Amino acid sequence: MKLIVGLGNPGKKYQETRHNIGWQVLARLAQKHATSKPRAKFEGEVVETQFGTEKGLLLCPMTYMNASGRSVRPASDFYRLAPQDILVICDDISLPVGIMRFRSQGSSGGQNGLKDIISKLKTQEIPRLRIGVGQPPPQWDTADYVLSKFTKSEKSDIQRTVEQATGAVADWVQSGINFCMNQYNRKQNTNSGET
Repeated sequence: MKLIVGLGNPGKKYQETRHNIGWQVLARLAQKHATSKPRAKFEGEVVETQFGTEKGLLLCPMTYMNASGRSVRPASDFYRLAPQDILVICDDISLPVGIMRFRSQGSSGGQNGLKDIISKLKTQEIPRLRIGVGQPPPQWDTADYVLSKFTKSEKSDIQRTVEQATGAVADWVQSGINFCMNQYNRKQNTNSGET
């Protein structure tokens, strides 16, 4: 069993905001791989999935971003998962819009949902897929920026990235984090001119 966590905030006003990119990826994963209807569990919404021979559980914490660990910890305990069997999908303001990065471990990088999960699981060794939402313009407060919606010009990039992330998560379930870091991080470096 693999646990795939998409970070976001519940409520209509937060739909399709930068901070809810994790939920957008999980919604697409559910469309493609769900074997059950969504149900309430672990202070979140869960959907069972199948990726080839591997089972996955999609989890959208309904605790609000800053308390995401309150949902992830009980799910992890219930299935007796090692941290390496959990993938957290979250927004990242340090990456340009539409750029994805897999990491096997590390600090939260200022992402409060990830910060709470690290705190509740008591380890930084949690794989994550960070999706770039761009940096706030100088006049914007960071909190306001991540709760804003993507601009019209960014939307096609984000739709493409959500689609790519869906395939990347399936690869993580079946082939692991090292495969995904090699496969996706390098390819995106080449495309974006980033290091």
